[in-house]
Amino acid sequence: QVQLVESGGGLVQAGGSLRLSCAASGRTFITNAMGWFRQAPGKEREFVAARSWIGSSTFYADFVKGRFTISRDNAKPTVYLQMNSLKPEDTAVYYCAASTRRSTMTSTGYDYWGQGTQVTVSS
Repeated sequence: QVQLVESGGGLVQAGGSLRLSCAASGRTFITNAMGWFRQAPGKEREFVAARSWIGSSTFYADFVKGRFTISRDNAKPTVYLQMNSLKPEDTAVYYCAASTRRSTMTSTGYDYWGQGTQVTVSS
C-alpha cells in the first residue's frame, strides 16, 4: 500500500500563490508517477499536472500551463505543486495521486489517492 497526504491548501487572493505538498509513504517504490487532480463543486475531477519519479518529463493541463509547476523530492519522497497567478476558477479540492504504471492525464491511470486539500481563491 501507498499512503499520500496533501498539505498546503488554503485561502488566497486572486493573483497570489500557494504550494501544495504531497508526502508519500509505504511502498512508494512500486509507484512510477505522481499526479495532481482537482475537483470543484458540481464538476468532475480533472487533471492538473503529472510527472514521473525519474526523468524530467512533466505534463500539464492547458489551463495551468505557465502558472503551475510540478516538482519532486525523491529523498523524502514528496511531490509539490507550485501554483502562481491563481484565479478564482482555480478554487477546488486538490488531490494527489500515485500511479504504478506511468504518467498519465487520466484519473483511471492512478492507483492511490490522497484525501485532498482545499484551495480557495477569492476575487
